[in-house]
Amino acid sequence: MSKEISLAEVKKHNKSEDLWVVIEDKVYDLTKFLHEHPGGEDSLISVAGRNGTREFVDVGHSQEAREIMKKFLIGNLAASDIKKPSVGCREIGLAVGAIILGMALVYAIKRGMAKN
Repeated sequence: MSKEISLAEVKKHNKSEDLWVVIEDKVYDLTKFLHEHPGGEDSLISVAGRNGTREFVDVGHSQEAREIMKKFLIGNLAASDIKKPSVGCREIGLAVGAIILGMALVYAIKRGMAKN
């Protein structure tokens, strides 16, 4: 589906009788699926009109659930509304720490093997 839908448009569809959700930068009209949703209506209503990717991923939906979703796909989130992943200081610090730890481990293993 190539239709681009803005987040502002998605936000207008935030009621049980008109329910759109963004999941992984795709827009779904889940109005007709609301009463069929195995997780209950409340879980969909809680993400109505917004990005529900985190909630969707956290639940760990099956491949079957992903196949069912295809029927409700109405478009892609507008490129201007897609958030670019940012790398913060915490992530950089963790990466540098992991590299240093890895280098220290390699050094210790080589040194231990040299003694034998």
